Amino acid sequence: MKSLLTAPASRDHRERLNVPARSRSERGFTLLEVLVATAIMGIAVAGVLSGLSASARNAARLTAYDRATLLGKSKMDELIVDQKVPRKVPLEGLFDPALTGGVTAGWRAMVMPFENAPGAGPGMWVLDRIQVEIWWMEGMPSAPVRHAFTLEGYRRGILRAGDL
Repeated sequence: MKSLLTAPASRDHRERLNVPARSRSERGFTLLEVLVATAIMGIAVAGVLSGLSASARNAARLTAYDRATLLGKSKMDELIVDQKVPRKVPLEGLFDPALTGGVTAGWRAMVMPFENAPGAGPGMWVLDRIQVEIWWMEGMPSAPVRHAFTLEGYRRGILRAGDL
């Protein structure tokens, strides 16, 4: 008689030892199952990376817009305070690259009398409209894209000769 260790395990023998029979599903995954799981994971990872890429682009776009908004507010404040800025004369300039994060950006402005009293002349009060356009370049140096927005502000001023 053979020993229990060397004898082939029969079904009855396994039942007596309380050893469960290994079914086909307990032996591991088939190659097809592994390939399908890998393909599903690849699609999921590609979707996540695509979403991250879009989020990074949106964050960069919003950062540039926020920077331009702050520069525009600063320029508008300067023009509102400076009563010596000539009316009806286009003004423009570039922002310091240290302020723009190395991006080429500039501004264009115009101060115009908006509303004045009938028969107004030099030395009388007037309502000035200040329009400032802020622009910046974005994208590859070979094909830059120009972005811009316009701000409007109003101030009270005194008419000078030649303003009307």
